[in-house]
Amino acid sequence: MDKSMKIAVIGAGLIGQAWALVFARAGCEVRLWDGDAAALARSRVLVGELAAELAGSGLVRNAGELVARVATCARLEDALGGVDYVQENLPEVLALKREIFARMDAIAPAAAVLASSTSSIPASAFTEELAGRARCLVAHPVNPPYLIPVVEVCGAPWTGSDTIDRCQALMLAIGQKPVHVRKELEGFILNRLQGALLREAFRLVEQGYVDADGLDTTVRDGLGLRWSFIGPFETIDLNAPGGLADYCGRYGGLYQSIAKEQTSTEPWSPELVARLHAERRALLPAEALGERRTWRDRRLMALALHKQAAGKETT
Repeated sequence: MDKSMKIAVIGAGLIGQAWALVFARAGCEVRLWDGDAAALARSRVLVGELAAELAGSGLVRNAGELVARVATCARLEDALGGVDYVQENLPEVLALKREIFARMDAIAPAAAVLASSTSSIPASAFTEELAGRARCLVAHPVNPPYLIPVVEVCGAPWTGSDTIDRCQALMLAIGQKPVHVRKELEGFILNRLQGALLREAFRLVEQGYVDADGLDTTVRDGLGLRWSFIGPFETIDLNAPGGLADYCGRYGGLYQSIAKEQTSTEPWSPELVARLHAERRALLPAEALGERRTWRDRRLMALALHKQAAGKETT
């Protein structure tokens, strides 16, 4: 990758700070902008703290060098001038997306890719009227992207194929794992998979089969262990002597029978949500949530190091 690439990160909240780290870690020159001057000032401090955490875990060599690659810009024009790629991270509000993309399309160099981190709004909803709509797309990360590398790349019907290719190539070059979502759909891929698992998890608790901790244990110490290294298709491919087709022949009937019970689309009831929340607070008091989130991120750092080592063993 060209280490001289210039990246604009628009929106300096948690996702913006995380993206700044990802690009700076790869050696890019990063310009961070936010319309809130106080938030922009805080982001500089928080990026430094996150970089120090990564250095302490062995995931980056020099936190100071990383932070030095991130500049904060008071004006949007300064952030976008001469950049090769833009990653927008404003709140999930359609009007804000339309406004910022109109401004970015008018200011950013014509060759720059304009990407949004949105997790719910399709690119077609906020780029249709733009002169440069062919260079616009969604690049949806998983939080935090400096520890979880998947990025869902999804264009609008008018997004140019070269825009998709350039975005995916950049993500690979900076160490992320792009997944091309070939057609727009609500929630993209990851959230739809998570939603399907959550819906069944809520149902199993609601109908008295298991409690919250038992459900989490099943995923944490069961499904999740395999899914850290292989996906669901590879899982079943390895779980039958003859591979995926053999597995489907053996267990397809079982899953078809189960699926007949999984047809409800009712919202989660307030009573069930309250019950699950109470079970979680019994296991983890509200005042300990922040500490547990820090523990989670440190575990993810350790897992990232382990997966790096595992990847080297297989190449």
